[in-house]
Amino acid sequence: MSKLAASKLFFLILTSFTMAFGQDTVTAKQVYLMEDSVLIPTRSGIPLSAIIVRKKADKTPLPALLFYTTYYQGAGDAIFGKRSADREYVGIVAYARGIRTNLQYYQPFENEGTDIYDIIDWISRQPWCNGAVGMFGGSYTGFSQWAAVKKPHPALKTIVPQVAVMPGFDFPMENNVPLSHILSWSNDNIYKNKPLPRGLPFDYFNTGIAYNKLDSMAGVENPIFQKWLAHPAYDSYWQSKVPTSDEYALINLPILSTTGYYDGSQLSALQYFKWHTRYNKNADHYFVIGPYDHWGGQRNPTKNLMGYEIDSVASVNMMNLAYDWLDYVLKGKPKPALLKGKFNYQVMGANEWRHASSLDQISSDTLTFYLNNTKLDTRKPRKKNYQLQVVDFKDREHQNNYFTPSIVFDSLDVSNGLVFTSAPFQQELILSGSFTGSLLATINKKDMDVSMALYEWRADGSYFFLTRYVGRASFSRDNTRRQLLEPYRQETINFDRTRFVSKKINAGSRLVVLLNINKHPFEMINYGSGKPCAEETIHDAGEPLQIKWHNKSFIKIPVLRNSNP
Repeated sequence: MSKLAASKLFFLILTSFTMAFGQDTVTAKQVYLMEDSVLIPTRSGIPLSAIIVRKKADKTPLPALLFYTTYYQGAGDAIFGKRSADREYVGIVAYARGIRTNLQYYQPFENEGTDIYDIIDWISRQPWCNGAVGMFGGSYTGFSQWAAVKKPHPALKTIVPQVAVMPGFDFPMENNVPLSHILSWSNDNIYKNKPLPRGLPFDYFNTGIAYNKLDSMAGVENPIFQKWLAHPAYDSYWQSKVPTSDEYALINLPILSTTGYYDGSQLSALQYFKWHTRYNKNADHYFVIGPYDHWGGQRNPTKNLMGYEIDSVASVNMMNLAYDWLDYVLKGKPKPALLKGKFNYQVMGANEWRHASSLDQISSDTLTFYLNNTKLDTRKPRKKNYQLQVVDFKDREHQNNYFTPSIVFDSLDVSNGLVFTSAPFQQELILSGSFTGSLLATINKKDMDVSMALYEWRADGSYFFLTRYVGRASFSRDNTRRQLLEPYRQETINFDRTRFVSKKINAGSRLVVLLNINKHPFEMINYGSGKPCAEETIHDAGEPLQIKWHNKSFIKIPVLRNSNP
């Protein structure tokens, strides 16, 4: 499920909570003290709106749980405070600067560090708070917690960042390729404008206008959209929003992170964990990952995820896990039983959880496959060769479209890509980790956006979608600085920012790689001219893109050969 689809589902569920809460208002008023539209002062002079929920029966100060959000969906937001009150906390829902007050002050990702410090400082001094504050929640709310611990308030005792985005790293772009919904995100969720025309992506594709004209084409100029497009590199603008290496080294409060194999924010959720444990060797940080999308990684996972029936042991309510963790840290209750190691992951198809003390212990071996002709070859090719791929960006009758509505399906939609297939595995093994590799290519342009999807082709003929990489070639050496490719010279495109996945691969199965170049209505088209991609139009397409994919290109797949937990 895409982030956009997950957010729409989130809002539908919030609406149902609102209706249910409203149907029992008499009982609610008897049980809860709810203060809405509380204005919390900040050093900026701009107050922040908040909802505070307490139980009337609670007469002594309690720990407070802060759910900080950039979204306002109405009265249903109080459910996050009510849930905390039901667990014997004071529940606070606080809104980002400008939300529910004045949108002229709203700047996504830019003020969380100082604003949340001031919120926590105010909470900690209230008579109903015992001086201890915890934070929890997912997506933007997950990011906000990492912003808060850049310089944490002493009252902040723990955070539970779930499916946490990292600005500039995986949202609003992934490996420097802008995501499809970066215009609709602010148009729908923040500005509350009329929904964008459903045909807008197709108008962009068919007319060949510049991507940075999308908001003008929709008839509503969008400053957030334009600011994000102005920062195509993971530059200092983005980096300043999250902890530095020195700040990670000082983060000593206990942390629980959760995400999913099919969560659009998994790259960043995992990267926070990697950087924290790299720069702080004593980091008290636990990580949980399983077969979940953006919703399941922070709430209650669906038992059928895009056609895949998840294992029974994977049905873990991540919201309940978050509260159990908060109880453990803030109330001294037992640590959640699932957390047997610092890194906890569910092996799809094996119906088991595995636990490791670090990411280094996830796999026991690495399989190297060379993209040789149409094969994933375990032997390095002796003879140099290549496969030619041609992409005509002026051709709008055909698309190189990557879309996976299902995890399990009967046939593979190649969509003008190249397919590489391994020999059948003779023995069962567990694929566990993030695949990496290097693509060796010679092209006639200065840039391209590469798409690479990994599948298990099972003995019964069905395909199981494992994971995908998408990235802009000009940022493959350094995501902070664009370095254009030299036409007609062999270039090396390294990739290592890929999603973690763990699945049992049965004997008789094969691995399949689908290699392609993005050209479709739902993501920015990189025409390869070398100009800023957001400014390119179909007039910059020139001659078709010609790629020689050299057969010394390879991928590395981390595996566990021992199937015993």
